[in-house]
Amino acid sequence: MKVLFVCTGNACRSPLADALLKKYRPDLDVDSAGTYSYHKVVDLTRRYAEQEGATEFLKKVPDSLSSKKLPEYDLIVAMETEHEDAILRQSPVCKDKVEVWHINDPYQFPFKQACNEFDKIKSKVAHLAKSL
Repeated sequence: MKVLFVCTGNACRSPLADALLKKYRPDLDVDSAGTYSYHKVVDLTRRYAEQEGATEFLKKVPDSLSSKKLPEYDLIVAMETEHEDAILRQSPVCKDKVEVWHINDPYQFPFKQACNEFDKIKSKVAHLAKSL
């Protein structure tokens, strides 16, 4: 089973979801990407991953969606509708593989507020880990 998480810069939401699912389900092939790749995974994400004991699973450098062979994935999770749109522009054949989670971008949030969005990701990833 191959799972891809997609957000904007692959700096906050998708790398966190990627790291958490790798922690919960090391048997799965999990990755993440952004509609473009930011220059680093941001400190908010690193801090939350550390709290969750998932730092070792957190990617070092963000990836872009254009670097991924989307038809190879069994499930592609988009954090927002705009990410789903980008996925389908790149690979319309993936329509039935995309799920949208509607998670706000915490990039500019203070850590406590960002944790609200990260907690939503954690909950959804935990549910996904049990259902796969």
